[in-house]
Amino acid sequence: MFRLVCVNCGAEYDQNEIIYRCKSCNHLLTVKYDLDSLEISRSEWEKRPLRLWKYKELLPVQGEPVSLQEGGTPLYHLKRIGEELGLKNLYAKHEGMNPSGSFKDRGMTVGVSMALQLGMKTVACASTGNTSASLAVYAAKAGIPAVVLLPAGKVALGKVAQALMHGAKVIAIRGNFDRALEMVHDLCISEGLYLLNSVNPYRLEGQKTIGFEAVDQLGCVPDRFVLPVGNAGNISAVYKGLLEYQALGFTDSLPKMTGVQAEGSSPVVEAIKKNLDVLIPEKNPETIATAIRIGAPVNAEKALTAIRATGGCALSVTDDEILAMQRDLARKEGIGVEPASAASVAGIKKMAEEGLLDADEKIVCVVTGHLLKDPETVIKQCEPPTEIDPDLESLLAVLR
Repeated sequence: MFRLVCVNCGAEYDQNEIIYRCKSCNHLLTVKYDLDSLEISRSEWEKRPLRLWKYKELLPVQGEPVSLQEGGTPLYHLKRIGEELGLKNLYAKHEGMNPSGSFKDRGMTVGVSMALQLGMKTVACASTGNTSASLAVYAAKAGIPAVVLLPAGKVALGKVAQALMHGAKVIAIRGNFDRALEMVHDLCISEGLYLLNSVNPYRLEGQKTIGFEAVDQLGCVPDRFVLPVGNAGNISAVYKGLLEYQALGFTDSLPKMTGVQAEGSSPVVEAIKKNLDVLIPEKNPETIATAIRIGAPVNAEKALTAIRATGGCALSVTDDEILAMQRDLARKEGIGVEPASAASVAGIKKMAEEGLLDADEKIVCVVTGHLLKDPETVIKQCEPPTEIDPDLESLLAVLR
């Protein structure tokens, strides 16, 4: 059993109600389970394969979900980068290995399943790219239409291609992501579409399983959990999930939740730095990391709670630091990620260089999307292929 609860005033709503914010105070909602009544055990979970739906008892979907076998993403030990930074327990959880190439699939398998469960006929979202790709994929699997709004000219080509190929109605607006989100929210309320941005509390239920998996793969709770922050849903979701793990007695501690933003789009960092309860939106967010180019994160309230309650922190990194870490992950660890993904490890590098980390800390960095999500940025950073005449002498001359 579960119910929807306002994170601010505690007002409760029925699980079958189509609602995204509290009617009393307009704050965000969260899914609250009656944990005492859940019939689950750690030993039972351990028998199941490492997939998102391994944790079905802590998810709201009843019956068969809309699934493409998401989750079960690898946890890589970053040996070379860790050695350079003096961190022997540095790990990356590669969410780019999900079906559509990003962590968004975790939220969409639950969100689209809930859309069907609630009798909704069309799903919609605003997106910086990955959400639109994932929504299109899961809507196609479910056999229902999807509508996505994108900021024109601000979305990486690989992500637009995914949304188009999987049959979504793709609409580019002459404005930024925050305006696109306002528009799609109004559309869903007025026309009865089902909104699947992370303001939807069911989306975050799927994303919290990143934390469950990392703990199970590592064999313990890490000391620090590091995530790129755009709309701030992921850091909020992982924190919520690990609170549930602790409440069930599966773990006895929480990691320091650490959020990393791009310098040109860092309202959460500013709110933490200035000890604000309500963040000041960045009116014109700019960064090469398109997935986190968001000036008014919808889940900021939850994210600030997660960071502060765990003694974590928020920091920003420059575009140059992000791109340098993207190259390092590829060339030193064999891990290909899009720019926003590299922000989490870039943030840890910055903290290590400033002496803010213990050498023995167990650190899990979430890298959120696959390298091929943004091929244009990759090509711009790399030397073009060397062109030669078709003979061995020319080949050897190049190699020498």
